[in-house]
Amino acid sequence: MIAKKKWYVVWKGVEPGIYDTWTDCKRQINGFEGALYKSFGSPEEAKEAFHTGAWQYLGKNKEKFQTSPADDIIRQSLSVDAACSGNPGLMEYRGVHTATGEEIFHIGPLEQGTNNIGEFLAIVHALALLKKGGSALPVYSDSMNAIAWIKRKKCNTKLQPSEVNKTIFNLIERAENWLKNNTYTTLVLKWETKEWGEIPADFGRKS
Repeated sequence: MIAKKKWYVVWKGVEPGIYDTWTDCKRQINGFEGALYKSFGSPEEAKEAFHTGAWQYLGKNKEKFQTSPADDIIRQSLSVDAACSGNPGLMEYRGVHTATGEEIFHIGPLEQGTNNIGEFLAIVHALALLKKGGSALPVYSDSMNAIAWIKRKKCNTKLQPSEVNKTIFNLIERAENWLKNNTYTTLVLKWETKEWGEIPADFGRKS
């Protein structure tokens, strides 16, 4: 069955407007606090809604419009995740193909890391890998902290470096340098765990 065409109105986002693909819409709302958006079945409806304003359409139930259905998952993508036993503790991270679950890379376990560091390193690893391969696949992460750190090009960890975690801090330095010295067009998207379940790259170790 062919999915019905949708138009997306972004009232509050990076660039408010009307978008004819979910990918373009998500560029405007991903990581944008308090984003307001909704899908419509025709460009005419979308145009009217955009000019009328969000609250006419969202009202008190705006939350149900602010999450995307599972049908909107971009299956041809990479999903990344990290795991850490302790805080700090043994840390590892990996990336998998979203549609198939095939593992593309896996780093660790490394001593005395944190989950947030692993999430950050996983995204940068994916970005560098995709750029090197000339791939246009987007990247999913379920960590808002890591996505924010990517935008700032800085791993904003409070963890202190030591002889034990020297390898991790070397990776952080390399990742930050890569972000500062490279441009990329890869979309880094938030995996909506509440709507879609655990991210495909999840290590499955939650209690």
